[in-house]
Amino acid sequence: MTDSIKGIKIENRLIRKVSILGSGVMGSRIACHFANIGVQVLLLDIVDNKLSEEEKKKPALRNKIVNDALQMAVKQNPSPVYSKTVLKNITTGNFDDDLKKIEDSDWIIEVVIENLEIKKQLMEKVDALRKAGTLITTNTSGIPITDIMEGRSEDFKTNFCGTHFFNPPRYLKLLEIIPSEKTDKAVVDFLMDYGDRFLGKTTVLCKDTPAFIANRIGVFSIMAVLRTMQELHLSIDEVDALTGPVSGRPKSATFRTADVVGIDTLVKVAMNTYDACPQDENRELFSVPDYIQKLISNKWLGDKTGQGFFKKIKNAEGKSEILVLDLNTFEYVPTRKAKFATLDAAKPVDDLKKRLQILHNGKDNAGEFYRKVTYLVNSYVSHRIPEIADELYKIDDAMRAGFGWELGPFETWDILGVEDTVKQMKSAGVEVAQWVNEMLANGFNSFYKSENGKRKFYDIASKQYKEIPGADKIILLDNLRENKPVFKNEGATLHDIGDGILCLEFHTKMNVIGAEIITAVNNSIAIAEKNYRGLVIGNEAANFSAGANIAMMLMLAIEQEYEELDMAIRMFQNMTTRVRFSGIPIAVAPHGLTLGGGCEMTMHADVAVAAAETYIGLVEVGAGLIPAGGGTKEFAVRASDKFFKGDIEIPTLQEMSLNIAMAKVATSAREAFEMGILRKGFDKEIINGNRVITEAKHALIEIAERGYTQPQPRNDIRVLGRTALGSFYVGIASMRMAGYISEYDEKIAQKVCYVLCGGDLSQPTLVNEQYLLDLEREAFLSLLGEKKTLDRMQHILKTGKPLRN
Repeated sequence: MTDSIKGIKIENRLIRKVSILGSGVMGSRIACHFANIGVQVLLLDIVDNKLSEEEKKKPALRNKIVNDALQMAVKQNPSPVYSKTVLKNITTGNFDDDLKKIEDSDWIIEVVIENLEIKKQLMEKVDALRKAGTLITTNTSGIPITDIMEGRSEDFKTNFCGTHFFNPPRYLKLLEIIPSEKTDKAVVDFLMDYGDRFLGKTTVLCKDTPAFIANRIGVFSIMAVLRTMQELHLSIDEVDALTGPVSGRPKSATFRTADVVGIDTLVKVAMNTYDACPQDENRELFSVPDYIQKLISNKWLGDKTGQGFFKKIKNAEGKSEILVLDLNTFEYVPTRKAKFATLDAAKPVDDLKKRLQILHNGKDNAGEFYRKVTYLVNSYVSHRIPEIADELYKIDDAMRAGFGWELGPFETWDILGVEDTVKQMKSAGVEVAQWVNEMLANGFNSFYKSENGKRKFYDIASKQYKEIPGADKIILLDNLRENKPVFKNEGATLHDIGDGILCLEFHTKMNVIGAEIITAVNNSIAIAEKNYRGLVIGNEAANFSAGANIAMMLMLAIEQEYEELDMAIRMFQNMTTRVRFSGIPIAVAPHGLTLGGGCEMTMHADVAVAAAETYIGLVEVGAGLIPAGGGTKEFAVRASDKFFKGDIEIPTLQEMSLNIAMAKVATSAREAFEMGILRKGFDKEIINGNRVITEAKHALIEIAERGYTQPQPRNDIRVLGRTALGSFYVGIASMRMAGYISEYDEKIAQKVCYVLCGGDLSQPTLVNEQYLLDLEREAFLSLLGEKKTLDRMQHILKTGKPLRN
């Protein structure tokens, strides 16, 4: 594998087999993620020292620790694997019997306990067994890389590096690469590239400094929150309300995150940083508050001990209830809703940048909290350059990918206005690093800027804006906003992404598909057919699309506007049909939630280029409906294509019907292939979700250059009619009688099967696509006339959860 990225020649290495040394929480999950991408994994751990002499003779018991760890990992929800089928890529063993097998490995990753002496002892054995040139890395979260490699061979040192994964490795995208002075530059380049393209990571090159980048900044930010909370006498409830999604941070906010990670883990990182950074100007902030020390003494460590800042109990009615710790009384009390005018003003605003400005300018305690924390964080990150990173964008990348921040600290600073914020900070007695003052004095008023579709950052060394390395390899729609769009309406924007390819970006709430997006899709196809080579439908939001606008349909159904509903469904069907039969190739690039109408759009593309983390399915049954944007039709088409002469056809169709009737959602692109939502041999899985639009563009160019032939509507779809319908109805009734589904679930499932079977035909028949679309629409409309469907729609809009009535 010879490739080039970021202008650097990548070392010719092929990773076929990886050995993971240590099967704890991190080791087992790193093993699962390598298995996800098809790499053969050898997962090793110690032999249980509690075994008797007789037990030690049994191989299964000698591997008990590693096997139990892997089984525990696989049972986790969310799962560390894309599909259970990848587990065949993992072989387990133990250090005593199997360590010699690492000699066949292309990459060895040490993931044992954070104890320097234990790591050094293991590395000594590894050095003696590994073949020359084998990559060897450590997953340490803070032990200096140079200490771990002490005493090792020169070949070991040149091929040794830190690779700090974040837990859980499948879902948290940060991979910190920490070389030593001895590490071969080609090894670093290879790891940066491999982590990005093959592991789907945001790879960040770090210096060998305490806690590296993400934990250094992330834990400081938490400690800044803790101090400010005490100064303003805020409660845990109030702080988590202020530091969650409203401010562009994860739903777990501050204290819920601490409980999940482990309060002892947070304390350990804070104390290690305090001890290792005597020159840090904000060192005292890493001192652990007394109330957290009390939690440690009480062994209230968070989820791992059943209580920490929060505690889950069963109340008098037997229902689960979350209690929160009152730091004044140190007793658990019911949670209380935070009440701040600033918070109330910010919450309804969709645009994060506008929300941050509202929060920062708030006149109450919430506004004061944001300003104090922001000033502390701004000051801290400015002083960490060049100590932990030479370039500021690395800090932002690390915080977004490792801590789930929507915007990094320098990106946030830009939104608030660097010059104004620096003045405010000085008035508050908080100093920034000198280079920030010099930057402003020289007329540079922001840390980032976009120029000709390329994102640039302020480089401290050259005192100029420079392009972010590798940015030219990936299309980022945010960088194109200064360009005039090809087309735009309230629901979507059409961008020219170069080489004759357009990209249609949705921007409704949750990218729900309504009239504006339908119009935008149709207009975009018309524009592309005249002057372009292809169209990508994709976006950079957290989710591709949560589906069709059921709020609008509910309103029309309540008002019994059935003609308008019929027209709305026809418009949606015509749009997905237009996607399928356009004169230019169309790629849909799903990622995150891709539900209902979003799934139907994906299924009609010439090629779907899906992020590995795509959660896709036809979920309309949960809202009391069936898929009617071509989704049910499309499953009937795909079932027909699987029928072979002489085969029993009903089981194939039954599998398709269950996907719809049970509202199944694939939890990965891999699972979507297994369910038949994505097509093997046609659609693509991209491990790094940041690359889906780029890869979709490449796929379209390939199709266009190969010569694109406009598809024609099908009239050869084999449907089974009564042959299958009676069998399906009996099966559905059995599920209802067994209590698996309700009577109304049965009614909806019958509608699904009716469409998939082509209606009440007397024998298997060949039909066209429009025939099936008409059946879809009729079934959908009939359900909109049912009170129980309206109840389901209202419930899902109100709670976000399906109602099984």
